[in-house]
Amino acid sequence: MYKMIVCDLDETLMNDDGSLSDANAKAIRAATKKGVRFVVNSGRGYASFQNDLEKMNLYNQPNEYSISYNGGLVIENKNNRPVIINAMDFDVAKAVFEVGAANDKVATHVYTQDEMYIYNPQADDSAYLKNRGVSFEELKTADFEQFRDQNIMKVIMALPTIEERKQMRDDVEKVVDPSKLAVTFSSGRYVEFNPAGTDKGSATIQLGELLGIKPSEIIAAGDNSNDLPMLKVVGLPVSVSNGIDLAKDVAKYVTQADNNHDALAEVINKFVF
Repeated sequence: MYKMIVCDLDETLMNDDGSLSDANAKAIRAATKKGVRFVVNSGRGYASFQNDLEKMNLYNQPNEYSISYNGGLVIENKNNRPVIINAMDFDVAKAVFEVGAANDKVATHVYTQDEMYIYNPQADDSAYLKNRGVSFEELKTADFEQFRDQNIMKVIMALPTIEERKQMRDDVEKVVDPSKLAVTFSSGRYVEFNPAGTDKGSATIQLGELLGIKPSEIIAAGDNSNDLPMLKVVGLPVSVSNGIDLAKDVAKYVTQADNNHDALAEVINKFVF
């Protein structure tokens, strides 16, 4: 019996317009009523999906949990209480940020524990975020010292092509020891930098240990490369049908439905009931 489902948001659980379908929400409520934990496991910050948690009946609930920032932060939903913090080293985060900030075509995001900031926001990226209820503050200066006393969860860059995203990764790794970074790609637009050893998979295992749930008792659902770490460590890795080939290759089950047609409900109905 599976005891926990960890699930990516964008392009997995959510429709392309950023909404949570009634069918997916209903299936999640039914699964949790049966005693199966449902845990959002997103690259986003937790503040951006509170309305969705409410639709799942998980908003502000004790003993219910969410994972944000690609595993950077695990919170208890009640009062958004941090239970596991995997922050970046300040100097590493600063060096990553400065590579992105030096490119005037790049929107560079900085995620602290509670807020999101963007240096040089780009119209397409800002529209994508707004569509998903993600709020941010524009950074007017590239002086990274303003974050010295804060927990920095991740630094990411928005770029239109995979070639440009890979080049940004390479540019960063010229100035930062790659062994200090966990680098992933997401949503067909971002290259993401977390501290080495921190990813959706490591946070899944950390939370499972906290709750006494074995990896073999966990379902993970995702679509993109930043989901691969969690797909590789659970008992039942699932890719939605619109997932990238790498996700499908790792998955033990690929949904018939895509994210716009209640793929997560398909998973719950097949493996929970």
